[in-house]
Amino acid sequence: MSDKCDDQTVHASQETTQAAEASAGKADGNVNARSEESVAVPAIRKPVWLKIFGHDLTAPLLLLLLSLVLFVPGQWTVPPLDRDEPRFTQATKQMLETDDYIDIRFQDQARHKKPVGIYWLQAAAAKLTGQNADAPLWVYRLPSVIGSVVGVLATFWMARAFMGPAGALLVSGFVALAIIVGVEARLAKTDAVLFATIVIAQGALARIWLKNQGERMWGMGLLFWTALAGSVLIKGPVGPMVVGLTVVGLMLLRRKLAWFKAASPILGFVWFLLLVSPWFVAIWIATDGTFFTEAIGKDLLGKVGQGQEGHGAPPLTHLGAMFGVFWPLPAFFLIALPLIWRERKSPLVVFAIAWFVPSWIVFELVTTKLPHYTMPLLPALALPVAAALMEGAGTTTRNWLRWIAAILLALPAIGVAAASFAGPFVLGVWPSPPGAVLVALGAVFAVAAAARLLRGPALYALPAVTMTAICVAIGVWGFVGPALTPIWVSPRLVQALDEIPGCEDREMRQVVTSGFHEPSFIFLEGTQTRIISPKGAAEFLAQDDSSSPGVCRVAAIESREEQPFLDAAKEIGLVPEARKRVDGLNINGGDDVDIALYQNAKSVTGTENSNDEQQ
Repeated sequence: MSDKCDDQTVHASQETTQAAEASAGKADGNVNARSEESVAVPAIRKPVWLKIFGHDLTAPLLLLLLSLVLFVPGQWTVPPLDRDEPRFTQATKQMLETDDYIDIRFQDQARHKKPVGIYWLQAAAAKLTGQNADAPLWVYRLPSVIGSVVGVLATFWMARAFMGPAGALLVSGFVALAIIVGVEARLAKTDAVLFATIVIAQGALARIWLKNQGERMWGMGLLFWTALAGSVLIKGPVGPMVVGLTVVGLMLLRRKLAWFKAASPILGFVWFLLLVSPWFVAIWIATDGTFFTEAIGKDLLGKVGQGQEGHGAPPLTHLGAMFGVFWPLPAFFLIALPLIWRERKSPLVVFAIAWFVPSWIVFELVTTKLPHYTMPLLPALALPVAAALMEGAGTTTRNWLRWIAAILLALPAIGVAAASFAGPFVLGVWPSPPGAVLVALGAVFAVAAAARLLRGPALYALPAVTMTAICVAIGVWGFVGPALTPIWVSPRLVQALDEIPGCEDREMRQVVTSGFHEPSFIFLEGTQTRIISPKGAAEFLAQDDSSSPGVCRVAAIESREEQPFLDAAKEIGLVPEARKRVDGLNINGGDDVDIALYQNAKSVTGTENSNDEQQ
């Protein structure tokens, strides 16, 4: 496969020498050699947009702009998504409150699951924006959105090791458009930053492997081991697993070991240890070793052996999920597959296989399966697809394969459009007009892209696909999602607390909750919010506050715990008064919730009983 193209044609390289491989990325071509069994593909005309942006200066600028358009909508308006995101943000918030940046805690509970890297980045974001512990949610999400943008740009740099800027633009474009990358860009947790560190490490590894010489590449080696250390501080063994399996795969596929000497493995590993060991030593001392018992013995091995938190699934689940979370790439992969197979011995395809296949097998064998687990493999799949598109993939594709690809391309956007319109009615609210219009427009663009896919080279369908992704991202994250008020129970619960007379000042507000334990409520209401039993909630409201004038005590009681709460209140002579009610749908499990905000009737003076129900 070659990305060497002029204004009229895309020429296939007939032979590739070792010297050409060493100089890959300098010319507007890749290091892939045509195999002898390759069937000629008609040359295609290079689109105008690719002529303009397929350069080392313009391509990164376009990718930066595209990433911001795709990733920024919803950062301010989408509330915390239970349960992982608020667990991370609350732990970071407590670091800022206590100035303890070693131990990781969620309220009084030790959170010994992931290393400290993402918490430090979130804390740095809060400090740099001048917000500190009371920073709004979008501040905690900054590392994720920045990590996603860096991941897109790093993908371009990684692909330049194999091909010219036009092809590399396609590779990184597929990464930016992927649904899973857009989701992780909006979640204040580990995966977007982890993705960036892995892609950087793989970009350095590609250059080390392509040179295929024993000479040290000090710059690439330093970058490789530094990025690998960063991945460990973010999410433990995931980065070394993906990168390490790639190294092993390359050694097995080419039956050569000496090339890895260029990475300075001994000195590099020492540097790696110097970067990661200080915090690991500190957390060992601070927790007397229990961090490693929990993180490795329970969290990591628990994910491998059993489905944690109901996320277990059989093998091949990730393969099925990829058709959705990697959209729009799978459709183009089907179109490109025949050409990729013909070029399976080329350096580009060999590197992609070594990156993708071993780690994918591991992810399929691990019992716990979540859609974002395979995100580090996305560039490996995009790399040969982009090269095939530059070669004219889709020009001679069989009709039945075109139709399957077209359906894969159009169906998700049509489904999102239908859900954006019908979903709000199911929840009892009106659809967001601008959101519904934008997502519907995205579906129209998706149908146009699918139609273009049926008519010729797949490369020409990319502009319509890009417009689909932009419309859907802005429509769903900017309008449709925030308008689904019934599922945002925690923000409405905090708003109801703010509206209770005498409880407006959060500094003087003491809140307990029984039956509704979502981490998002803890993060939004404050670290002091306590999860408690119905009996404990009644005793909490009965406490005498005469020594602390101005204190507002409220118990949030979910309807399933309401009768035990009322029975306990009767036993101790408490007369509780329901001040507000908030109902909705808990998206974790899909259960309806109905929460009453109770106060001690004796402490309520000068206000009228208002059992308001918030829809």
